[in-house]
Order: sequence, then C-alpha cells, then structure tokens
Amino acid sequence: MDKTQPHPLFKLATELGPLLVFFFVNAKFNLFAATGAFMVAIVVAMIASYVVTRHIPIMAIVTGVIVLVFGTLTLVLHDETFIKLKPTIIYGLFAAILGGGLLFGRSFIAVMFDQMFNLTPQGWRILTLRWALFFAGMAVLNEIVWRTQSTDFWVNFKVFGVTPITMIFAIAQMPLTKRYHLEPASLEASEAEAGDVRK
Repeated sequence: MDKTQPHPLFKLATELGPLLVFFFVNAKFNLFAATGAFMVAIVVAMIASYVVTRHIPIMAIVTGVIVLVFGTLTLVLHDETFIKLKPTIIYGLFAAILGGGLLFGRSFIAVMFDQMFNLTPQGWRILTLRWALFFAGMAVLNEIVWRTQSTDFWVNFKVFGVTPITMIFAIAQMPLTKRYHLEPASLEASEAEAGDVRK
C-alpha cells in the first residue's frame, strides 16, 4: 500500500520532538514532570504522523506503547527506575525480534523500517543481524549509564547521545544497502526467492 511520504523535517520533528520535550521539562522541573510531558508528546507525535501520512510506523507504535506503560508505572509508583528501564526494554525487544526472526529464516527489519530498501535476501539477513546486535548493545549501554550515572546525565545521554549514535550507525549501513540493492527491474523476479526473508 502506498503511503504519503512526509517532509523529512516533519519526520525529524515527530521523532526528536518528544525527546526534546523530555529534556527541557526535566531541566526545568524534574524527571516525573518530564515523564508525563514525554508521554503526551509521544501521543501527539503519533497522532500527527497518522493525520499527515495515514500511517504510523511499527517502531513508533511499539515505542509509544512501552513509553505509556513504563511512564504510567513511573508516575503512579513515583519510581524513576521504570522510565530509565524503558529504553532497555525497547532495545532488548527489538534485538529479540530481529535475532529470533533470523533463527527461523525471517527478516523483520523490513517491517520495522517500513520497507525503506529493496535488498536481496542475503542483504536483508546481514542488515537484520547488524541491527539486532546494535539494539542489544544499546540495551547494555543504557543499563550501564542509568545505573552508574546521575539522572540528569542519563537524560542528556538519552537525548543527545542515543540519537547521534543511532544516526552514525544507520549511515554506516549505507554501503551494505547499496551493495545488495535490488533494481526495480529485478525486484519482481527475486520476490519468490526473498519470500519469507522480507516478511
């Protein structure tokens, strides 16, 4: 199904906007106020994405649900641990889905990234493995940071550290996507072979 492609700045705003809200409210008030503002901002971002594109990416939905669940636990129990665990849960879940899929000969990275690329089956497998390892590493890194550093440091890391790290890693995958890219003319002929790999 064709989906409306939003302006890159709109996509950036819906992805980074909630994080910036989280950062500024934490700086002005505290983590609990920031958590509530973050939850509202996440919902607003998803609604805006649907209004503009009539579509919400799978990763945004999963992230939004986990933010709302762990954000609610943070506020109700007045315990910072839950919101700090949220990134670990998200990264661990993504790593498990991608890694588990590979064990059964499936690559779910196409679904997670909203089918941004047309790759050969081998390309999908390699890209999926790399992102699975990346998410696993980010889960470990989040655990190290929040358990050893102050709350303010963790917030700064979440807003200004995670995003650049993810962008650098994504850019580093460009040679891979170019190497295993399928031209439109050959895409239809390869679909039977790709089969389960692109599901």
